[in-house]
Order: sequence, then structure tokens, then C-alpha cells
Amino acid sequence: MNICVFLSAADLDERYTRPAREFAELLGKGGHTLVWGGSDVGLMKVVADGVQEAGGRLLGVSVEFLVAKARPDADEMVVARDLAERKALLLEKADAVVVMVGGTGTLDEATDILELKKHGHTTKPVVLLNTAGFYDGLKEQFRRMEDEGFLPVPLTDLVFFAEEPVGALAYLEESLGKQ
Repeated sequence: MNICVFLSAADLDERYTRPAREFAELLGKGGHTLVWGGSDVGLMKVVADGVQEAGGRLLGVSVEFLVAKARPDADEMVVARDLAERKALLLEKADAVVVMVGGTGTLDEATDILELKKHGHTTKPVVLLNTAGFYDGLKEQFRRMEDEGFLPVPLTDLVFFAEEPVGALAYLEESLGKQ
């Protein structure tokens, strides 16, 4: 599978890097391809290192203004003009999406794919990896949106919340019929 991972490029605490590394190793050992923002810094580097070391492929989609931070030894690297094109290319090249911890850019990417799913423009499975309860507040907000009629489809049709990396990958493999 080509699995797009939206995540931070920041240097983060072990409570975030450990599960990210664990997920990356599962991807690599499973023979999957990481589709990611292409950066060779912070949590993005941790995940790319883990996938590569475990035998997986790296397909990066950088953006012109960040190309200096792009990973030099990726199996494939595409450079987009801007963030909108980058996001579109990431989704186009992926079979599934995992949202890891991140800031506003990660949140933008997550809500974009969920909006596409809501309107039936994609059926790709989306997992929100809720490392260390990072997305508890967002999960609560999504439930409120559903309860109060803001979502025209059930929340479970849009996103799966996984608490652990192994659960995230198992959901994707089951969703795409590749066990």
C-alpha cells in the first residue's frame, strides 16, 4: 500500500517519536510505501528513517520553499509549486491516509481529506493516530458535529481513531483487503 502520513516536521518529545517510529517500522516491514511531505527533519525524519530501515519505500512530496529540507535519499521525490498542490499530490499518490501529531498544517491536511470523504470525492480510509491523547479534543469536537447534525454522514464513515500504531495499520489493511 501507499500510505500517506500527515505529521509534524518539528522535533518532538519521546512520547510522540516512539509511537511514530513504531508505526514506521510496521509500514516498512509490511513492504508498504510511505507517502509524506518529503522533509528530512523532525518527526517526518523519524518516520522516514523507520520505514526505510525496515525495508519500505519513501515517496516524498516536497514544496518549492521547503526543498532545501527534502530528504536526499528518498526513492522518489516530487516538488510541488505550493502547499495546495502538495496536498493534492500526496492524496493522489496514496491508497490510505494516517494523520499523526502535528500543528496547523497537519490539521489542514486532515480536515481537507475528511471534507473530500464527506462529499464522496474519495473513499480512501483515513486513520487519526491519537498518540498520547493528542487528538482527544478534536475527537470530542467531531462527535459534537455529528450529534448536532453538522456531518451528513456518520463519523465512523469519515475517520477511524486509533490509539496505537498497530491498530492503525490493522484498520488500513482490513479496509483495503490487504492482510
